[in-house]
Amino acid sequence: MLHLAGQDSRTLARRAGISLEDARRITGAVIGRGAPLRDARNVRRSVLDEVDALATPGELRLLEAVDARDGFRKYLFELPDGLRVETVRIPLYDTHHVVCLSSQAGCALGCAFCATAKLGLDRSLRSWEMVAQLLAVRADSQRPITGVVFMGQGEPFLNYDEVLAAAYALCDPAGARIDARRISISTAGVVPMIRRYTAEGHKFRLCISLNAAMPWKRRALMPVEQGFPLDELVEAIREHAALRGRVTLEYVMISGVNVGEEDAAALGRLLAGIPVRLNPIAVNDASGRYRPPDEDEWNAFRDALARELPGTPVVRRYSGGQDEHAACGMLASRRRGD
Repeated sequence: MLHLAGQDSRTLARRAGISLEDARRITGAVIGRGAPLRDARNVRRSVLDEVDALATPGELRLLEAVDARDGFRKYLFELPDGLRVETVRIPLYDTHHVVCLSSQAGCALGCAFCATAKLGLDRSLRSWEMVAQLLAVRADSQRPITGVVFMGQGEPFLNYDEVLAAAYALCDPAGARIDARRISISTAGVVPMIRRYTAEGHKFRLCISLNAAMPWKRRALMPVEQGFPLDELVEAIREHAALRGRVTLEYVMISGVNVGEEDAAALGRLLAGIPVRLNPIAVNDASGRYRPPDEDEWNAFRDALARELPGTPVVRRYSGGQDEHAACGMLASRRRGD
């Protein structure tokens, strides 16, 4: 896989100094068909030579792919420097797939409930390494891939430029041809980058991991709260919603921690007047320290949310693949040779 696979055709044309038509043909080969650069059709050899001189060879090596009972499939990839990341293929409606991509090897944010946090951060991925995850999964899939979520290992907004470059390569009509509205980028709440994202007007779906509406409680679960306090985060959410539309808020539900009546009331106060979509999702913690709510606890929390956030869509998100540690918060690939 060439590093140029992490660029959309317009960026490739500008950086390589070639025509947009040639760039689209090259992108169509490398990303659209997953073929080598030299397989680009109707492009002069001299142009291919120019592009080849700018591209550094590199590839992801598939080490393992395992299937969970519910149809989720987890892939373990080795990066060129020997680090490893995981990617998950998510089945939808028995007709197509969504792919959950990793944007970093490990993560620096240290969220208490997340297995990836225990790895620490090795490095951020380059855009081509993210696109290459998608291409490898696509080559292994019989159903079409119609969506991408940057919700795997790492904090996408701490690798902002590379993640955006990958997203534009994936939605390029000459590339992976995924509708930009079906590409989601999730952040734990890196406020300056949320504001930059809003100002730049990107068309991908913004998702923010909230997980608590009281600062002291959120700080205990998510150390990012210390650097980017909840009141600043909510203002950034309000700004984005006003300019770009409804924001999706992810809410990891932990029994006895953040699913009480007081939590629903705090959410109501915090989000009053902001058009959001709330996606509660049960925690996945193989260590057993944190437990998901049982049905009674969930039903009570759901009813409280309906009272405190009238008119706000509350859609419980299913997190599959738990038996193979492919679910949200469970990706903890091994490092070099471990």
